[in-house]
Amino acid sequence: MSPTNFEAQATTADLLLARRDDDATALLFEDRTWSWREYVAECAVRAQALTALRHRDASETPWHVGVLMENSPEYLFLIGGAALAGATIVGINPTRRGAELRSDIARTDTRVVLVDDTHVALTADFADDLPVVGVTSSDYRALLESAADASADDWDRRLDNHLLLLLFTSGSTGAPKAVKCSSARLATLGARNLHAMTSDDVVYNAMPLFHGNALMSAWAPIASVGGAFALRNKFSASGFLPDIQKFHATFFNYVGRSLAYILAQPEQPAEADNNLRLAWGTEASVRDREEFTRRFGTPVIESYGSSEGVCVIVCRPNTPRGALGKPDPRFDMIIVDPQGREVPTAQIGDDGSLRNGAEAIGEIIARGGAARFEGYYNNPEADADKIRNGDYWSGDLAYRDADGVFWFAGRTNDWIRVDSENFSTAPLERIVGRYPGVAGVAAYAVPDPQTGDRVMVSLEYDGRFDADDFRQFLRAQPDMGTKWTPNFVRLVENFPLTATRKVDKAPLRRTGWRTPDPVYALSDDAYRLLDDAATAQLTVDFRAHDRAHLLPT
Repeated sequence: MSPTNFEAQATTADLLLARRDDDATALLFEDRTWSWREYVAECAVRAQALTALRHRDASETPWHVGVLMENSPEYLFLIGGAALAGATIVGINPTRRGAELRSDIARTDTRVVLVDDTHVALTADFADDLPVVGVTSSDYRALLESAADASADDWDRRLDNHLLLLLFTSGSTGAPKAVKCSSARLATLGARNLHAMTSDDVVYNAMPLFHGNALMSAWAPIASVGGAFALRNKFSASGFLPDIQKFHATFFNYVGRSLAYILAQPEQPAEADNNLRLAWGTEASVRDREEFTRRFGTPVIESYGSSEGVCVIVCRPNTPRGALGKPDPRFDMIIVDPQGREVPTAQIGDDGSLRNGAEAIGEIIARGGAARFEGYYNNPEADADKIRNGDYWSGDLAYRDADGVFWFAGRTNDWIRVDSENFSTAPLERIVGRYPGVAGVAAYAVPDPQTGDRVMVSLEYDGRFDADDFRQFLRAQPDMGTKWTPNFVRLVENFPLTATRKVDKAPLRRTGWRTPDPVYALSDDAYRLLDDAATAQLTVDFRAHDRAHLLPT
């Protein structure tokens, strides 16, 4: 079937109301199924229940409802209910704790939190500050029962566009920020239908609903065409194959290291027995994408973007291996230096080395992107950091080759400065990632005892690590910058991750070489295990140069 055009549906409420008489499958969860007619009816009940909750609150603040839950049909009913009732759903990240969790709730003006049984214990951090309602409690059941007669017809009017979602960024580059997503923007993302979905498609989603990937890359597109959304409560690498076979999934979305975890499962012939036509996501390695295609027979499309939705690059089949791709001209994306001047084209040698990285690497910006940026909630400083003279500054580094292809070069805080030379981490990570047995690599700066930085990499490594062989490998890489050689190599069993399985470098930087994990230090052009004596000598060196305050914690 051809994709349905929903450009006329101006808001998510309009999109839902257009499906109220549709008996096609809308939602699959465990062994239950809901048609679109049934799904919209459930959303109407939640709209009435959310309105009743609103009447309990005497404040004049916006109606922001926190949801602290695993993926579930109830979570999706609440999002639909908020779209109909004009409420705002605050997707609370359950990996946050204590003061950080309280801060997330307070700075989003959350007025009530709906919580499932799995996360009730977390509410002790903020239960004294605002009402908490368990979605299995008698109070909540009574709300739903009193709204049982609610109908989609009760909401049959074109609602003005309103703030539908507050979705926290992953926090991989600082404190998470609450991204605004209006009802109209979510509907528009669905109508754009980048994946060429049809009503015959079944999307499988195990990514958390409190993050933009699940809603913007999966739910909104499939809702716009009236297909089916198969939902898992939380990601499971071992459950992936049984799930896609059970639900006859044709599409799935991923973030971060999800593919790596799936591929870590023992290979089996049954993997080829699936209906998948496409996988779509971000931040998977080239190796993992190729290996997934080999094992599951499914193309993987990597994309560059964020919940802010201003900059988008899709890695097409003809994109050079390891590159981001060519930006869509409609987004008017360029690469600039800190003063906003467009940087020169990258000079890439025959050996693949970047000859002018200091000049060619800059920050990706979208000219005129302010018009597409809805902003962060209650965070003018973060807004100002992103928007300058009407342009959107992404916070991501890249360089552009002679064909106009963008190559990722790290985050703006991923610069390393050695001997007064600045370079970014992503090219180094690509080189180290070639070493056999490396399942994942993170490069970052740690302080030098005298001045500037030293280079450190952490490796997820399969098998026995041979430090001498690794050193020989690095020497043989023709595109290895002269200042890039890691001073420290840490072997980790698993990387620290954000809630969306992106590598979180912040704790790696903080810990540096002070870790129980094996750390190899470069000395006399060879890697040797860092022992207590060498660690103590580093401390002495830092103190000798009055830089002890920079020592890792």
